Amino acid sequence: MAIANANPFVQQRDLHTGKSCVRRPDRGVICLTGADRLTWLDGLVSQQVRALAPGESVETLILTPQGRVQHQVSVVDDGTSCYLVLAADAIAELAEWLDAMIFSGDVSVRAEPDLSVWGVFAGTANDVMASALADSAAVIVWHDPWNALVPGGVQYAPEPHPARSWTYREYLVPQAVASGVASALENAGCGSCDLSAWDALRIAAWRPKRETEGDDALLPHEVDWMRSAVHMSKGCYRGQETVAKVHNLGAPPRRLVLLHLDGMSDTLPERGNPVQLDGDIVGRITSAARHGEDGPIALALVKRTTSETATLDVLTEDSVARATQVVVVPTTAGHAVTVERLPRLRDR
Repeated sequence: MAIANANPFVQQRDLHTGKSCVRRPDRGVICLTGADRLTWLDGLVSQQVRALAPGESVETLILTPQGRVQHQVSVVDDGTSCYLVLAADAIAELAEWLDAMIFSGDVSVRAEPDLSVWGVFAGTANDVMASALADSAAVIVWHDPWNALVPGGVQYAPEPHPARSWTYREYLVPQAVASGVASALENAGCGSCDLSAWDALRIAAWRPKRETEGDDALLPHEVDWMRSAVHMSKGCYRGQETVAKVHNLGAPPRRLVLLHLDGMSDTLPERGNPVQLDGDIVGRITSAARHGEDGPIALALVKRTTSETATLDVLTEDSVARATQVVVVPTTAGHAVTVERLPRLRDR
């Protein structure tokens, strides 16, 4: 399906208002089958999935034993199979690990290369896709929960949150009907947009992505993933002890900020470009984009103790840009257990 308009700001607008879709070749699918698939998966991931109803969507994380984010996973179950959607280049690794974690129970794991991922926001494109798939195949759609604090989650970010209008969802489209879905969209006047349009909307909505905001040390607390992908009172899972300790007794060493970039050249900062305060490096850029309304913006991970009101400098190869912070994760994140509660906890 051809790109409808080359103007990136028009693409952002059309995508966000539901007038276009975005193909996601960067996303892949794993399918879990078997009667025990949800209870088994629940013991491996940070979000509660054991009672997931057909059609219900959640976001979850797979953590290392030290509580670092290893995989970001979108989960939807249709009553027979459970679909995991994540970075395409991580499919083989995760499928192999999941298969190795089946010690007993009725569970099977397989990659689903026949399913492609198409993203839309609420609007005409969403309605057309739902109708086109209903006529030819089962409709499997994951609704992104980022627009609100999920049950069992904890939000560090202040209100009002820009994700309130985040109506993004992803359809899993079988290859056999992909051309028909594309034709239905075109006939309805809905085009396709570049992935960069979605990325600009994501950055403006403070939406973390493992491939960009992630590194080997990333904790879910640092990017406010506690609001959508972590259930604080579910049963045991790998990395749970670190998640609980950092939230209740400690603080994340870094925090996510949105930066409004001033005086940028035609080249945006790249992932990894340093962020400075008074000449000292206090963080790194994770994502950057030109937004139709907000102008040049970026997400960055900075030291937790970096002043929330300080103006920062972003260094690129050929320029230095002044950057105004918007707090996503505040310096006060964590420390949920107060001094007054500690004696009672020790007495348990």
